[in-house]
Amino acid sequence: MSETSSRLLELLSLLQGRRDWPGAELADRLEVSRRTIRRDVERLRALGYPVDSLSGPAGGYRLRAGTAMPPLLLDDEEAIAIAVGLRTAARASVTGIEETSVRALVKLEQVLPAHLRRRVSALGSATVVPAAAGPTVDPQHLTVIAAACRDSEGLRFAYRSREGVDTRREVEPHSLVNQGRRWYLVAWDRRRGDWRSFRVDRLSRPASTGVGFKARTLPTKDAVAYVAQSISGAPTRYDARVTVHASLEAIARRIPSHWGTFEPIDAHSCEYRTGDDDLGWLAMRIAMLGVEITVHEPPELIEHLRALARRLRRATSPAG
Repeated sequence: MSETSSRLLELLSLLQGRRDWPGAELADRLEVSRRTIRRDVERLRALGYPVDSLSGPAGGYRLRAGTAMPPLLLDDEEAIAIAVGLRTAARASVTGIEETSVRALVKLEQVLPAHLRRRVSALGSATVVPAAAGPTVDPQHLTVIAAACRDSEGLRFAYRSREGVDTRREVEPHSLVNQGRRWYLVAWDRRRGDWRSFRVDRLSRPASTGVGFKARTLPTKDAVAYVAQSISGAPTRYDARVTVHASLEAIARRIPSHWGTFEPIDAHSCEYRTGDDDLGWLAMRIAMLGVEITVHEPPELIEHLRALARRLRRATSPAG
């Protein structure tokens, strides 16, 4: 590849990676004169890339997005990253995302160089991605909600609670959070005057109100922490209290935050509180801690764990 062609590709990559570039900064990055940058920009325009010139004392350039945009320039690592993302998109719990991802991946593979196409093909043949478990969300709902979050515009939607109660909500949306194969909207509920997290698969007909708002400060360090707090604090049929015979530091590294809360007792133990409507899943979650435990409550959980232990002993005993 000639020096000029290589420089054009590097210039195009820079323009794709950032919205605005001062001409002097591009010249410094590519170690050429500003006059050479101007000539290279003209070459890109001749190839069909819509590069706009920016006014101002320093001048600059911007790569304009558009329907006539030529294919994106991707380096090897970027192409592999996109392929991995498309291969694993089924985990995102979004309705129809798997089929859409396959179509996009086919288009990507058609324009990849041969050596990259072989690597992506190998990745596809060796990768098995389980289908998303549980309800999925409408991708149009996600885009409507995301736009309202970005633009700080009010959002209204119909919502069905876990108890099956239907309500209308009007909120100030803050963030979308994907956690535990579930999508959540973190927002300030205007009618209730408080922060709430909403399962996106339980809402319908989201629409922007067109009314802007000033962003509020979350009561937690970020939206992920708020969702985890909301999940762990939600009322459940069974609430468990367990002494875990391991340090808080050791257990916190291994257990997802939405599984419950841990409070230190001493340097070698901590108290674990969690809950669930399903006693079987609650027992399995506690058993999966993988350390010595003492279960204090509820009594139903203790009996369930004893029955589970008996079944496991029978399963691992030699046949008589």
